[in-house]
Amino acid sequence: MEWGDLRVVLAIFREGTLSGAARRLGVTHSTVFRRLGAIEEQIGARLFERFRDGYAPTAAGEATAAAAARLEDEVLTLERRLAGQDLRPSGVVRIATTDTLGAILMRHVPTMRAAHPEIQLEVAISNAMANLSRREAEIAIRPAPEPPEILVGRRIADIAHAIYGSRAYLSRHEDKDLSAHDWIALDDALASTVIGRWLGENLGAAQITCRVDALPALRDAALAGLGLALLPCYLGDPAFGLSRLTPKTLAKPRSALWLLTHDDLRRTTRIRATLDFLAKAFASERALFEGRRTGASSSRLR
Repeated sequence: MEWGDLRVVLAIFREGTLSGAARRLGVTHSTVFRRLGAIEEQIGARLFERFRDGYAPTAAGEATAAAAARLEDEVLTLERRLAGQDLRPSGVVRIATTDTLGAILMRHVPTMRAAHPEIQLEVAISNAMANLSRREAEIAIRPAPEPPEILVGRRIADIAHAIYGSRAYLSRHEDKDLSAHDWIALDDALASTVIGRWLGENLGAAQITCRVDALPALRDAALAGLGLALLPCYLGDPAFGLSRLTPKTLAKPRSALWLLTHDDLRRTTRIRATLDFLAKAFASERALFEGRRTGASSSRLR
């Protein structure tokens, strides 16, 4: 079996459907169907049982997928090591970051292009941590208390958080205790994030008026006057119409901004040049990330 055949088997094994495997491989559903049929005919064994809701591996399929996964690890390791031998800052650099940090990144991309015109950036926006070991991205810009141990990187700044409310909402709800306010929260998919954990630990019995699955929506709901929201200061402070509230006694969420890559890639010229540029660019925004930007309106909250 060729490596291309093994990739098809592994994709079907991981996704459980032909359509999912096709998306992973970047081909059509019919292509995966034909390839699997040809592979099974070639080796004389059935690799998957077909069901109405998907494909389940046979014993032969499980053994083939396990071998394919081991080979994939070897191929990806080789690719990373070869990429590390690149000698000039040129080529594609894929960056993964969040929806909120993507806007800040874009402010600096023109300067990056002027400094390194032969580097082409591909930016993937997702709130899920990209798997850098599998080359889903080469650089990740992430807010997190600590980065994954398998990655190397730089801690750019602390990320301060604060409670925000619209001026219209606050004018209608003055002198309330924290738990008496209406709150906007994150949905269960983001319960393990810094904001999600803080809300669960501090506001278990509070009135939740709305749940959202993204931080920009959390900010927008606060701007609309639906209640209070805990936001990173780099998202809340620039929002005209929001006031930052400062509780007298409340544990502060702990997070930091990390610039990450895989150890095999950090010596690649194009990766190193991009990392150096991004470190300086985001460090120039440190006052915003740490909630020290002048002009942010604030008030007291009991």
